[in-house]
Amino acid sequence: MVLGFKARPSTKDIDAIFAPAGLIRELAAIVQQEQNLPENWINDSAKGFISAQHETVVGDLPQFENLRLTMPTPAYLLAMKCIASRIFANDPDRGDVADIRFLIEHMHLRSSDEALSIVRRYYPPEQIPVRAQFVIEDIFAQLREKP
Repeated sequence: MVLGFKARPSTKDIDAIFAPAGLIRELAAIVQQEQNLPENWINDSAKGFISAQHETVVGDLPQFENLRLTMPTPAYLLAMKCIASRIFANDPDRGDVADIRFLIEHMHLRSSDEALSIVRRYYPPEQIPVRAQFVIEDIFAQLREKP
């Protein structure tokens, strides 16, 4: 969201899918100590939300000789964020709701049905949590109220 979409100025950690996992974790631990970063500054928990229909692009991400950076397409990232639908009542910026709202606006979606059809493009209905539908409907209700 920070690098790929410039949706916000910073992030608390970097979500990544990397290989070989063991080696990357070892190197990340060295970087953590050298740069005084939090323990989980880079994590691969996003791998739990990978869809068989995943789509990635290079976008405007920097590229390096021995490191290839890609990001999910906006539609795929919206679907992943909806599947996760993490909500933190005491810290709304920490969950997925702000990111889902940003992506809905970024993609110029007009209805909750349109957003949910994107999610269903990547995940079967039985994998879509009910809270995802509630989050999407709530976002569209707020957007309708916006002057």
